[in-house]
Amino acid sequence: QVQVVESGGGLVQTGGSLRLSCEASGRIREIYEMGWYRQAPGKKRELVARTTTYTNPVYSDSVRGRFTISRDDVARSVYLQMNSLQSDDTGVYYCNVRATTRTGDFNSWGQGTQVTVSS
Repeated sequence: QVQVVESGGGLVQTGGSLRLSCEASGRIREIYEMGWYRQAPGKKRELVARTTTYTNPVYSDSVRGRFTISRDDVARSVYLQMNSLQSDDTGVYYCNVRATTRTGDFNSWGQGTQVTVSS
């Protein structure tokens, strides 16, 4: 099993910044991909940004240039620095980790952390 825990959400005014953190734990052999997704009220979950071991990060068009994803393999953590936040960024942000363990491959999600951007 791979456990995923997010932190760092909260309430921020338009134009402000937040930094989300996510840590993976368990008998992990290798993490292939770590990413952030979000779900706004009444909408489907969508990709925000993801990073793999061997490729450049991928960002959604709506956050490119404002958000930065970074990864610490030693800490098994991924971070999302969110700047110039807008009301459309409001939602529950989920961390996703794709990893392999001795017992197999896992695609694991955290419980989510709420981000609310107020005008």
